[in-house]
Amino acid sequence: MLQYKLRTSNTWLHVYSISRSRQFPSQSLHRLLLQHRSFKQRNFRVFPNTFNNIYLYNTMIKARLVDTRIKDAIFVYNEARDSGLSPNCYTVSFLLKGVVRLGKGGLNLGKGIHCQAICYGLDTDVYVGVALIRMYACCGRVCDARNVFDEMYVRDLACWNAMVSGYCKAGEVESACELFEVMPKRNVVSWTALIAGYAQANKASEAVAVFSKMQTSGVKPDEVTMLAALSACAQLGALELGEWIHGYINKHKLYKSLSLNNALIDMYAKSGNIKKAVEVFESMKDRCVITWTTVIAGLALHGFGKEALDMFSRMEKACVRPNDVTLIAVLSACSHGGLVESGRWYFNNMVPKYGIKPRIEHYGCMIDLLGRAGCLLEAQEVLNRMPFEPNAAIWGSLLAASRLYGNVELGQLAGQHLVKLEPHNSGNLSLLSNIYSSMGHWNESRLTRKEMRDSGVKKISGSSCIELNSTVHEFISGNGSHPQYERIFEVLYLLYRQMEVTNILI
Repeated sequence: MLQYKLRTSNTWLHVYSISRSRQFPSQSLHRLLLQHRSFKQRNFRVFPNTFNNIYLYNTMIKARLVDTRIKDAIFVYNEARDSGLSPNCYTVSFLLKGVVRLGKGGLNLGKGIHCQAICYGLDTDVYVGVALIRMYACCGRVCDARNVFDEMYVRDLACWNAMVSGYCKAGEVESACELFEVMPKRNVVSWTALIAGYAQANKASEAVAVFSKMQTSGVKPDEVTMLAALSACAQLGALELGEWIHGYINKHKLYKSLSLNNALIDMYAKSGNIKKAVEVFESMKDRCVITWTTVIAGLALHGFGKEALDMFSRMEKACVRPNDVTLIAVLSACSHGGLVESGRWYFNNMVPKYGIKPRIEHYGCMIDLLGRAGCLLEAQEVLNRMPFEPNAAIWGSLLAASRLYGNVELGQLAGQHLVKLEPHNSGNLSLLSNIYSSMGHWNESRLTRKEMRDSGVKKISGSSCIELNSTVHEFISGNGSHPQYERIFEVLYLLYRQMEVTNILI
């Protein structure tokens, strides 16, 4: 205790002595001040006799933002102004970074800081411009972000990257791509922003195409790039490209962070190689709840229900607390594995054992589990007592179960709700029509098909994807737009004829 008091006293004596000197640069106090815990408290005051300047106040603002205390940071900013000090570009940038953490709720505060920047003539500063672009983009005002970008006299690479990233966050990936194409210079951040934007917008093919273009341009990807590319591979099931990325990571000895390993597990699981996903999992020294959840979900996806539950037991023994997403994966494992009793136990013990209140996704998994097992009455009971309005996924599960077990009444009920929720989804009406047909209710089936025609709903053509030489090719039923369509059709016809000759059933 005595040593701590001496050390604390020495810290403040050092701060006091150097801050009294006009020759000593106040920026040098930054690290020293941040080391003292009371510096982050609101009641901290600079000594009355110290030579106050904006650098000290900037340091105090930044210290408060470390703990996401934006209100305290604004309080310090107002104190600086009351002391007769003018903010500089760093003051404004620090405050805007704090606003970003508030999301859309920080828009009005961000606008106020923008006005302050204009009043002090700081809005033309490049550093402030980048912060303003990011702030408006994160607050959902990408148009305002673009206005700031267009009004900047000087734009460095960070400005361009911030605007591209802003468009991607707003879901305007095509606008991001247009801006990307006219950039005078690009770096790894530029490429990564566009790849991540396409991946987040569920345009995985475009994300993979940009990643391939990045390779030919000679820009080396970093960890964030790999995370975005692996996400796209997982969406497409592009195993070959995912394996190439894994090999690149190993070859170039990139640091395998927890996030990168988790992304590899997810990619392998969703691309059909669950064995490799488990290998990556077993090779990891450190694991978090996301790691465990990802591998459990992967095992469930491949129908390894028992193995998924065994993995969950290992997770509990490792003293890793599951979250709500983990239990969705567990219930999904029970559903895919037909483990009805286990599913009931985990669902009923979510609150008492794990302290997790069931969400609509948990109810959906439970209804799907009971529907697959033929417990349609119990599935209806769960649906009726859940505190949410059933969504399309839940009614879809009941519709599929109704067809499987020939329950026309429940199928009709589910189909009617689905048509209301998804009026343009042809699959719902088509499935309902098939249920009527399978039960011999031809008139109802005919009327359902007529309803499809009258409402202008057309059945969506089936499609499939294959990967060849790290390129994903999509084939749509009845579509001949592929550049090698004729050659592919010839080969398929030869295979079909050969199968007929050898009496192979199709």
